[in-house]
Amino acid sequence: MIEIEEFSVQLQTPLETARGSIAERSGFLVTVEYGDTAGVGEAAPLPGWTESYEECREALEHARGVAAELDWGVALAKLDAPAARHGLSLALAEARARAAGEPLYRSFDRDVTVMRVPVNATIGTRVADPEAVAQLAEAAVEAGYECLKLKIGTRGVEEDIERVRAVRDTVGDGVAIRADANGSWRPDQAERALAALGELDVDYVEQPLPTAELSAHARLRDSPVDVALDESLAAHDVEHVIDVAAADVLVLKPMVLGGPDRTVEAARLCTEAGVDPVVSTTFDAVVARTGAVHAAATIPNVRPCGLATGDRLATDLAPDPAPVSDGWITVPQEPGLGLPDRPT
Repeated sequence: MIEIEEFSVQLQTPLETARGSIAERSGFLVTVEYGDTAGVGEAAPLPGWTESYEECREALEHARGVAAELDWGVALAKLDAPAARHGLSLALAEARARAAGEPLYRSFDRDVTVMRVPVNATIGTRVADPEAVAQLAEAAVEAGYECLKLKIGTRGVEEDIERVRAVRDTVGDGVAIRADANGSWRPDQAERALAALGELDVDYVEQPLPTAELSAHARLRDSPVDVALDESLAAHDVEHVIDVAAADVLVLKPMVLGGPDRTVEAARLCTEAGVDPVVSTTFDAVVARTGAVHAAATIPNVRPCGLATGDRLATDLAPDPAPVSDGWITVPQEPGLGLPDRPT
């Protein structure tokens, strides 16, 4: 049995994407029965990252028909729409974990207990003045965050550098700083920016170049700052990105990769290749967001992840079982996802 239910949650402030501004996250709750146990997943397509809303709906309806005629494994194998596959994969994984009486992360072959995962604070581009950005960074540090991610790339390279410099001067040397350029630079701009950001002890720069520029990203790895790729994983397989040595860090979004199972496998491939995996979200509702927390919990010594996104939502589907405190997010220990109430 599979149930597909539409949902929509409102964002506190609009999310700016390559295809425009998004004020809400809409998608489908997917509920499946595994034996006598139900599991829930979330399929929330995002323009520019996954299939469209209608394509997601059609893929889920097709999967329901395949599962009725054959089985869940075949239905999952035939899903080539990442958000739809994420919803079904997460629902099946949660049902199996609940049937086994264990938290979701432990069902992915990691026989350890993980109580929390480090997270970064994100500072967006809506605030332009470097001093104001520095004040936001200082507030995040006072709230317990030891890692800050600064959105840059909207006002020119020199302004980007000044934005980061203002934050470094304010928070000091003990706080890790990351910068996310969202693919906005040309190769010559990126070389200049990374040289300057290296002097500011920036941890890594995320997506300095457009998604297609894998070879150019690989050349940037000679710079004093690590290169991370995010948007590129919506266009290229993780294995290919690793094979061409395009990045030092990969930002893994379960909704984009097609499920927590693929995220855990991608993290394993990264670790074996000497690439650091970091787990993030596409500003999902509580079901997918908590699934991402469990995926991050499977990674030994994981670096701070982009999972502190629940406060970006004005409404949600259920109470959050993974609160953030002092720069860490709680990993639920109850069976399955650990949601206190079934989402509605």
